[in-house]
Amino acid sequence: MNLENTSLMLVYGAMAAYAVAMIAFSIDLTSANRRQEVRKAGNIGMSVTVLAFLLHVLGTVTRGIAASRVPWANMYEFTLSFTCVAVGTYLVLARKRDLRVMGTFVTALALLSLGIAVAVLYVRVQGTPPILDHYWLVIHVSTATIAMGLFAFAALMSALQLIQLRKEEKDAKATRERVGAQARVQTETATHGTGETVVADDFGDGAGEKKRTSMWRSLPSSSELESGAMRVTVVGFLLWTFTLIAGAIWAEHSWGRPWNWDPKETMSLVVWGFYAAYLHARTTRGWEGRRAAWLNIIGIIALMVNYYVINFFADSLHAYSGI
Repeated sequence: MNLENTSLMLVYGAMAAYAVAMIAFSIDLTSANRRQEVRKAGNIGMSVTVLAFLLHVLGTVTRGIAASRVPWANMYEFTLSFTCVAVGTYLVLARKRDLRVMGTFVTALALLSLGIAVAVLYVRVQGTPPILDHYWLVIHVSTATIAMGLFAFAALMSALQLIQLRKEEKDAKATRERVGAQARVQTETATHGTGETVVADDFGDGAGEKKRTSMWRSLPSSSELESGAMRVTVVGFLLWTFTLIAGAIWAEHSWGRPWNWDPKETMSLVVWGFYAAYLHARTTRGWEGRRAAWLNIIGIIALMVNYYVINFFADSLHAYSGI
């Protein structure tokens, strides 16, 4: 078996491991009665995710060795690489705090991305096209790969922030209603000397509400998710800025001009402008909560348009990225 096939088998192995991890994380996520200190399914999910990540890295590296170049010269390889960065970011952050509750979503994202890569984007190993045969390929595309992986993970955190924010608002509303109702019953009791049975029947011990929301109890608060998404996005934005600069330098070397308003270049600039607006609104205009989360999610949608729609449907000098 040659290295190209070995790489593909490693990627399939990573997909299988991600699928097992996703199932384990899902069991942990939906276990209403799990205790924080005893979460075997979550621990299994994390261990299998590490295994999947290692297979993923090996599959990406052997693809590069088989091609005798860096493994991001086409959309298949780029997808392998940026998904690897996203999972790696999750594993690094998970060392500092318990993020097992996010595992279902991270592994699902990885599995979906790799599925698209092998089913739609896969191409046989080819030599480097002359236009790409330059050291700026390593510099420009590597930073773009890392930035895209970070943006994807930040968007996932923002999506979970919206879910957590909705739950927190429902919990706060339920608490206000319960306190108000209890106050009314206490007033009635003081006035009429009755009401104890009403308290027991109407309010109980809250077990039902705890059961309905227990699957999210380990998820960081919406403010923590928002803060984490912000920090990851800042790093991604800095790398994306360097990506544009490096791309302009590479274009000057390859085509004799740094910028030509090519569809890919233009959309990359739009993505940069959008994330710049997000960071500006978040840090100086006080945009928080839902507005900030939706801006981050729309940002990754714009990036996906740049990655898929432009590559497949636009007449671009960057069409080689879709070979």
